[in-house]
Parts: sequence; structure tokens; C-alpha cells
Amino acid sequence: MNKKIVVVGNGAAAVSAVKAIRNIDQQSEILVFGEEKFHPYYRIKLSKSLLGGLDEEKILIQNKQWYESNNITLCLGQRVVGLAPEKKEIILQSGASVSYSRLLLANGASNLTPPIEGIDKLGVFTLRSLNEAFMVIDYLKNIKTVLLIGGGVQNLEIANVLCKSGKKIIIAEFAPRLMARQLDDFASNKLKQSIESHGVEVMLNTQINEILGNDKVEGFITQEGIQRSCDMVIYSTGIMPNIQIAQNTSLSISRGIKVNERMETNVNDIFAAGDIAEFNGRVYGLWSIATQQGKIAGANICNQGLIFEPPAPVTIMDAFGLSLNSIGDIEERQDTELLIEVDDKNNRYYKLFIRNKRIVGAIILGDTKKFMTIKNFIEKKRKLISISN
Repeated sequence: MNKKIVVVGNGAAAVSAVKAIRNIDQQSEILVFGEEKFHPYYRIKLSKSLLGGLDEEKILIQNKQWYESNNITLCLGQRVVGLAPEKKEIILQSGASVSYSRLLLANGASNLTPPIEGIDKLGVFTLRSLNEAFMVIDYLKNIKTVLLIGGGVQNLEIANVLCKSGKKIIIAEFAPRLMARQLDDFASNKLKQSIESHGVEVMLNTQINEILGNDKVEGFITQEGIQRSCDMVIYSTGIMPNIQIAQNTSLSISRGIKVNERMETNVNDIFAAGDIAEFNGRVYGLWSIATQQGKIAGANICNQGLIFEPPAPVTIMDAFGLSLNSIGDIEERQDTELLIEVDDKNNRYYKLFIRNKRIVGAIILGDTKKFMTIKNFIEKKRKLISISN
């Protein structure tokens, strides 16, 4: 019997899921509800495209015709605000309800808003959606100095783009180093030096206490009392899964909506994938993993019994004249053997983390080709014949 499959969300996990469904089932009805008015797009391309003529058509995951060709109904600009699992219905902001036979929650996460006085002033932005990107681009036109709160990948990519346009960029990072979860001290310091060589100011161990200004952003004050001028703020300080729609239901929720290895929730016929899903206590927040989880969920909606095996998390960034690559477990435990090579002449750095004669993690600067080889070793869990140089 044909099913009525409803997907909430229209990002990486959602598109991956409907592709997986259509590979197996060409007959069941599929409805995809997206809060934004745009067709599903590559969110990870937003920060890289701020000054490159951001065009919806150029960042689409699938062209618009693909959905019609595959009999997928996109319900754009329709926000889902609640669930009624006992009735097998979703509830729209309009008050209307839509029934389903199987449901996938893939409505992602939102950027955390830091608890800073003045964070709601005109001139403060975050970057999670295409609409927000258009607002940033528009506001940038007459701006001289931008404060970026948070020193993660997204803000570093934004800094890389904006500094090329002649803007003064200040990065304020609460931690003692940039990208602390992906890099060690040496690599993080190399990154900081590369960023500063492009005229960007980096403030580590820095907490912003207040954003100054009357009607709009005019400056900021740190916890140490340092006061500086700026006329725009962009923050990126982590994510929060959009679990609000599952509140007051029987779904098991912690940080995200809990799922098993088949992307099933604790409620029959409801699946979750991507940034809203919590698997074994972890919300990954990575595009590649959202895509993989969506594929697993879509296949299992069609009763395929696929299992999600968490891949080694990968971070790749090419900015400020430096290619940066990090993968896997880079914790220096007692049972971890390290292989380290520094090539100052070619501005390259290699650090491998080895346990039981297998590479479990790596940090590589300046050599993407070798990183891809090591990535293959890690993902296939290949055993090393020799671990000497």
C-alpha cells in the first residue's frame, strides 16, 4: 500500500532522505515542508558567497525541476509548529494539520544567541539561512568594522571573505585558541598567524559583555573592560536543535530528538535525521553526517533496515592562504601514539593520532592531497604495517 510520507525541513538531511525514498519507492506521496521560501540549498556555501554574488540558483542542492520530475511536493514558506503523534498529524503555523503515515523530522538547528547585552541591536546578525545572508550583504554596504563573535569555521570563512573587501575585521573568541575542537596548539597558532597576516585582528580568551550603540551597533566592551568601535556584529557560537515542535509529545528529547541506529525515534513511524537528531548522546551538526543520516532514514522509511555508523568527523577549510584539514579523534590519550612532521619551508604540518596500529585522527595543514590519503586510511580502519617514519 502506498504511504503518505511527510518530511519536516528542507536541508541536507531532508533532500538526502527523499532521494533515498525515491530510489526504492516511486509511488508513495512525499510532502516536504520548509519554513523558508527557497528551494533546498547548500547552507555551507552561504559564508563563502557573501561577496561573490549570492544567487539562489547557484547553491541549490537539486535543481527545481528535479522535485517535480520525482513527484515530490515542496511546501515552501510553511512552518511546522507542532506534532500530534497520536493522530499521526503535523500542525502548521496557520493552524492547519496534515496527516502522515510516516514522518521524518529533519528541521535542523538554529544558531545559539549568546547572552550579551545589546545582542538585539540593529546591525547584529547571525548566518544560518539565505534570508540572513541577503540581510548581511545589504547591511555591509556602508560598514567599515565588523566584530565576529566566535572563532569557529563559519566565522573564519566570513572573515576571509570580508577582509578581501577592505573591511576591518575583529574576531573575538572565548577559548584560548581558534578551532580548539579541531586543532592542536601548534596548528591553531599557525592559523592565527595566517589570519593576522591578512590584517584581521584576533582576540583570544575574550568574552564580549556588551554591544554598544543607541539605535544601532557602535562598538563593544569585553569582560576585561576593553572598549572598541565597530558598526556591525556577526555571531556564530554553536547551534541548538529545533526541538520545539516535539515539546509536549511522547518523543524522547534531550539536546536533540533521540534516535537509534536506524534513525527511528521512540514513537512508531517517526524518524529524525540531521542537526535535530541526537544519536548516542551526540548532535553532530555537520553537513556530511546530516546527509548520511538522511539517507539512512529515507531507506528505513521504506523498511530497508540500514544502520547508521558514525563516520570520523571531518573539517576542511581553505582560507587566508592556508589549507586546513582535521579528521577523527585528535585527543592525546595515554594509549595514543603521535607522528608529527613540521615542514616550515612549504608551510606544512602533519600530525597523526595512532591507536592499536590504526590512524584514528589527523591534523594536516597545507597538503590536501596527503590528507585525502590519510582520510581513506581512517575511514576504512586500515591497519598500519609500520608506524615508523
